[in-house]
Amino acid sequence: MSHETSGRPPAGGQEIIHHVPRRVKRGRPRPRLSLNATAMIDVVFLLLVYFLVATNFRMGEEVYRLDLPERGAAVEADPFQLDESPLRVRVISTGEQRGTYRLSLEEPFPTPASFDDLFHFLQQRQRTPGSGGGLFTPDHPIIIDPSPQTRWEHAMGAFNAAARARYTNITFSEGGSG
Repeated sequence: MSHETSGRPPAGGQEIIHHVPRRVKRGRPRPRLSLNATAMIDVVFLLLVYFLVATNFRMGEEVYRLDLPERGAAVEADPFQLDESPLRVRVISTGEQRGTYRLSLEEPFPTPASFDDLFHFLQQRQRTPGSGGGLFTPDHPIIIDPSPQTRWEHAMGAFNAAARARYTNITFSEGGSG
């Protein structure tokens, strides 16, 4: 601070001191930090439009059937029970005509001569509820095993024979065995 005094003392005998600040405040206010909300709202609406256009609206997703055990009911698994080995149906095309094919089943089962014979074999050996007979349950695994040269209609004939016999676990082998 600087103090200025006049050269002569005032009439009352006391000296008058005038205060002059070193730094004079300027008339500008300090800048404030602010966000441009208009631009942010525009970006939000653009994102909303993008997600609406890019979304697939479907009524329902795939529904997978799950056979879960009843809640609270403990089922004891037999540790000595063997897994059911699948029934393998081999299909080989022997010519270009429609009826030129050969079917075979794994031993000890007889060889069916046609798709109708395969259907009757599977139907007769299916275990039905209430009767104790039959070798296979309706969900017993059946694998259709076409050779690499087998025509598609012959492979589908074996599949359709198993499906007509009301088996539900029918698959094709991944690689032909022939």
